[in-house]
Parts: sequence; structure tokens; C-alpha cells
Amino acid sequence: MRNQQFANWQTTILGVVLAILVSISLNSFIIINPGQAGVISILGKAKDGALLEGIHLKPPFISAIDVYDLTVQKFEVPAESSTKDLQNLSARFAINFRLDPIQVVDVRRKQGTLENIVSKIIAPQTQEAFKIAAAKRTVEEAITKRSELKEDFDNALGDRLDKYGIIVLDTSVVDLTFSPEFARAVEEKQIAEQRAQRAVYIAREAEQEAQAEINRAKGKAEAQRLLAETLKAQGGQLVLQKEAIEAWKAGGSQMPNVLVMGNDAKSSVPFIFNLGNNQNQP
Repeated sequence: MRNQQFANWQTTILGVVLAILVSISLNSFIIINPGQAGVISILGKAKDGALLEGIHLKPPFISAIDVYDLTVQKFEVPAESSTKDLQNLSARFAINFRLDPIQVVDVRRKQGTLENIVSKIIAPQTQEAFKIAAAKRTVEEAITKRSELKEDFDNALGDRLDKYGIIVLDTSVVDLTFSPEFARAVEEKQIAEQRAQRAVYIAREAEQEAQAEINRAKGKAEAQRLLAETLKAQGGQLVLQKEAIEAWKAGGSQMPNVLVMGNDAKSSVPFIFNLGNNQNQP
């Protein structure tokens, strides 16, 4: 009986020892997956040197491991600022970033969790970077030169987050809005420009019509000049013919030659009658 009790006691003790050994072994190493980094803390103090992918030993029971995702993270962050011409400008940025594995221990010591990194570091620094970029230009330039605004924002944000162990990979402007007052000003400006373009068109049309009237007037004047010259030429011929006939009546022995022209001075061909040659004809 006693032997049986002793055997049971030994079995219990062996089971406890095995359980302790299994627990110790399970808490003596950790597996860090690809795209992750771990920070080991012993008795609440973070130890230097990040744990990268692979199997790592750790002191059991007195240590803890914080695992950080090193893959690309994306968060949308709102921002507001005043432009160079003191107009309110609001934006929403999509920030793609990842943690620097070399500085992940400092991130653990200073910022803690990923949620703290976004709320305490990325969000306020996005606001400051947007203020820097927006203050360089007017609200109209911020809208028409959006790529330049984004470039200034990226440079400012990258410089600010780099010292926190945060690598900015890319940003995009999800939304960019301005005040209702500026929206009305833009609409009024567009209407004014359309009216100005219409006025220019009407002025050009009037100028072309005036030039056409001038050309028509010149054509009429030229036609009248040619007609006057024709009539003058025809009038001179008639005077000569009349003088010749009067001289014949006064006693001339030979009938004068008479120049005859048709009614159309431009198309008729002049011809001459010799009235003297017709005296002997019946």
C-alpha cells in the first residue's frame, strides 16, 4: 500500500516537473515572422537590439516581447491650414509608411503601440507639414498647382517623421477643399472671364464688319471713278464731233469724219463715218 502511494506521489511530482519544464521551454524562445520585429523587455526594461525574423531565446517568466509590424501601413489623416492669401484650406492625406527596424526599440520606448504612433506622431506632424506647404502659395495656386503642393508636403513630412523611426513611402491627397467664400469668388471670376471673352468676340465681330463696310465703300468709289472717267471721255468725243459738224456747215468742202461709240463705253468698239463720201450716193 505504501509502495503504491509512493509511486503515485512520484508520478505526480514527475508530472509537475514535466509541466514546469514544458512551460519554461515554451517561454524560453519566440518566433519572429517575416515582416515583423520584436522588442524584448526584461523586468519592464526594453533591451537594445531588435529581434528580426527567426527563432530567439528569451528569459522565461521575467521577459516580455512586443512585436511590431514592419510591412507598409496606411492611414488617412486630416489637416487644415491657412494659405498665403489667408484663405482656409482643408485636406485629407493618405499616408503610406513603415517602421524602421533599426529604430524599432526607440519606437517602443518613446511611442509604444502603433496606435500611439499614428495619433501622437503622424497626425500632428502631418498637420505641421501641411501648414508649411500651404503657406507658400495662395489658395488658387494650391488648387491649380496641386502636384507642387504635394511635393512640398512630402518633403516636410518625410524630414519630420524620419527622426521618429518612421519611413514615409508615399502620400496622396484624398480630398482638398476650400472655404465657401473662395468657392463663390471662383465662380464669379469664371463668369467675369466668360463675359470678357464674349465682349472680345463681339468687338472682333464689329471690327470685321466695319472693315467689310470700308471695303464695300472703296469698291463703290472705284466704280464711280471709272464711270466718271468713261463719261468724261465720251463727252470729249461728242464735243469734237459737234465742232467738226459746225465747221462743215460753215462752208467746208469735205464732210468730216465722225467718231461713233456705243452706249457701253467698256464693251463698244468705236468706228468712223466719213460723211463726205456719201454725198453722191442716192
